[in-house]
Amino acid sequence: MKKITFLLSFILLIMINVTSSGQGGATTQKQVKFVIHTEFGDMKGILYNETPKHRDNFVKLAKSGFYDGLLFHRVIMGFMIQGGDPTSKTAKAGQRLGGGDPGYTIPAEFNPALKHKRGALAAARTSDDVNPTKASSGSQFYIVQPEKGTHFLDMNYTVFGEITDGFDVIDKIASAPKDAGDRPLKDIKMTVKIVD
Repeated sequence: MKKITFLLSFILLIMINVTSSGQGGATTQKQVKFVIHTEFGDMKGILYNETPKHRDNFVKLAKSGFYDGLLFHRVIMGFMIQGGDPTSKTAKAGQRLGGGDPGYTIPAEFNPALKHKRGALAAARTSDDVNPTKASSGSQFYIVQPEKGTHFLDMNYTVFGEITDGFDVIDKIASAPKDAGDRPLKDIKMTVKIVD
């Protein structure tokens, strides 16, 4: 009787471990959390496991300090805020930005379930005429600002995460005074950290 009780307890323990570790079914992986610090406050968010190439690249760049000191160089109220151009770190006032990258692109990871809703974190990219595969910039990203989202971009730009807290910060950055090229007149710097 003791052997049977022990065996049943052992089997139950194995079943609990398998269920909690995600084995035997869909693999469950902990979502990566991040925070973007700005002078207007913090934006906290998560990266999607459904877009592993973009997730891992963002984590690598953030952990290396790549984004620290870069600017939100393009802001459009009712559309999005964009950053991640490495040339923005040393850019002069009024300098056009948006062409810099770390020297590589990331293959598109489109997923119909991942939409351009308010707060969506997505990868910027060059236009279709020079980029027919719609590969993403290696570092530039944007965050969707309007309440209704920007769903006309779905399945054309890779959405790889979302802001979960700090929507007021998105709005403050989007409404910053800017020049004719949508660059804020006063630099808005970022620092990106991965939250363990």
